[in-house]
Amino acid sequence: MKEKLELILNNASDEINKASSVQDLENVKLKYLSRKGELNSIKKNLKDLSDEDKRIVGAFANEVSNKLEAMITSKGDDLYGHELDEKLKKETIDITLPSDFRPQGKVHPLTQTVNEIVEIFQGLGFSVMPSEYSPEVETEYINFDMLNFPPNHPAKDMQDTFYTKVAPNVILRSQTSGAQIRQMINQKPPVRVISPGRVYRCESVSARKNNLFHQIEGLLVDKDITFADLKGILNEFVRIYFGSSRPTRFRASYFPFTEPSAEVDVQCIMCGGKGCRTCSGTGWLEVLGAGMVHANVLKNVGIDPEIYSGFAFGMGVERLTMLKYAINDIRLFFNNDTRFLKQF
Repeated sequence: MKEKLELILNNASDEINKASSVQDLENVKLKYLSRKGELNSIKKNLKDLSDEDKRIVGAFANEVSNKLEAMITSKGDDLYGHELDEKLKKETIDITLPSDFRPQGKVHPLTQTVNEIVEIFQGLGFSVMPSEYSPEVETEYINFDMLNFPPNHPAKDMQDTFYTKVAPNVILRSQTSGAQIRQMINQKPPVRVISPGRVYRCESVSARKNNLFHQIEGLLVDKDITFADLKGILNEFVRIYFGSSRPTRFRASYFPFTEPSAEVDVQCIMCGGKGCRTCSGTGWLEVLGAGMVHANVLKNVGIDPEIYSGFAFGMGVERLTMLKYAINDIRLFFNNDTRFLKQF
């Protein structure tokens, strides 16, 4: 039996030395050292030997086993290191080669404009209204009645407003002004906030109009607020947004929720006020509507118009973006055409 162990040691040693891969070495280990291996078969027959032979042969069997384990471990380290080196050589990346072009998404131009306008007004002391005050599905009462719209106002017609089937008089908001009502109900003056968001109107889609667009409205209510404060804030906004001092004009207008009301124009960006196709020859471009908060609106939210006054303004994000970047079709913002979007 001792001769068999010596033969196993010699044969296994030769096979270990000849192994050229980790897998070859694993096969040798299974052949000689596994539970069904040749060495273990001999150990099972030790019971048939005398006590003296058991002691001698058993010790030698353990010695053979330990030698083979050590040889396999040593050889395995060498083979594993060699195979790892070969694998790394094959997988080497030449960092000087140009990589594949992978286009990355950009912030949408409308989102860029919203962020820019919000940042400007935050710098002027305004804060963004809480989102819970500005739902897109609104009641007719908040969207119109609380804002001093008369019962027969044409904006309430089905042709201008999207009415839902959720409940009677539940609509898709046509302006973000409803958020200002909730703000004044929940916060007594002073109030100095802006409310960006999507609005919906039943419009025919064209190069200049869409039935979904974005607004940013602002509200300031405090003691001793005048129209001069409104003009100062809006002139400063125009100066910052368009990047330079640009002439503005305030034209008398009408909004149910402000009195007096005005529409604000800036000198045409394309022609510098000389008159062109963009400004229809007038030299001016309308950018927003504004006015002093109507006394009835203040009363509706429980604010005394004899003590407090304020102003409100609203602007279309699409229009401001189109003016700043000379875009001639509002539909480009919604077509997901990467040729257009990647410019921003």
